[in-house]
Amino acid sequence: MKTSRSDLLRWQFELTWSLFEYHLERLVPDDFLWEPSPLCWTVHPAADGTWVPDFAETEPDPVPVPTIAWLTWHIGWWWTTIIDHAEGRPPRERTEITWPGENAAVEWLRGLRKDWLAALDRLTDADLDATAPFPWPNDPDHTIAHMIGWVNAELMKNVAEIGSLRLQHAAR
Repeated sequence: MKTSRSDLLRWQFELTWSLFEYHLERLVPDDFLWEPSPLCWTVHPAADGTWVPDFAETEPDPVPVPTIAWLTWHIGWWWTTIIDHAEGRPPRERTEITWPGENAAVEWLRGLRKDWLAALDRLTDADLDATAPFPWPNDPDHTIAHMIGWVNAELMKNVAEIGSLRLQHAAR
C-alpha cells in the first residue's frame, strides 16, 4: 500500500504525540517549576495573575536550562502561532500567549493538539506543495509539507526535553 505524504506526516506527528502522552500522564504539579540548574528559563507570576516567561530575542550564551513550565509555554506559543497561520488568521504576538499554570497546562496542550489535527484534516496532498506561511514566510522553497515536518521536529525536541526533565526531577 502506498502512503501519501500527508498520511506519513500525520503518522509521524501521532508517534511523537504518543511519546508526549507518556510524560503528560505522569507530570505532577511540582514538576513544572522545578529548576534543574542555577541558570534557568522559567515562568513567573505577574501582578494580574498571568504567567510571564523568561525570553530574549537573541539566544543567550550559555543557553539557560528551561523548566517544564517554560517548555510547555514555548510549545503553546509556537503551536498557537502555527495554527493561526494554518487557519489563515493573523498570528498572535508572543506576549499574548500566556502559560495557563501547572493545573491547566496539560489540557491546554491537548487542546492545541485537537486544533492542529483539525487544521491537518482540512489539508489535501495538493495543499502540501503551497508555500509555507510560517516559519519561513514567502520562501517558495519551504512548503506546507515542510511546515508540518517542522512542527513534528519541534514537538519531538520539546517532548524529549520535558521527558528528560521529568525523569531527572523524579530521580533526584
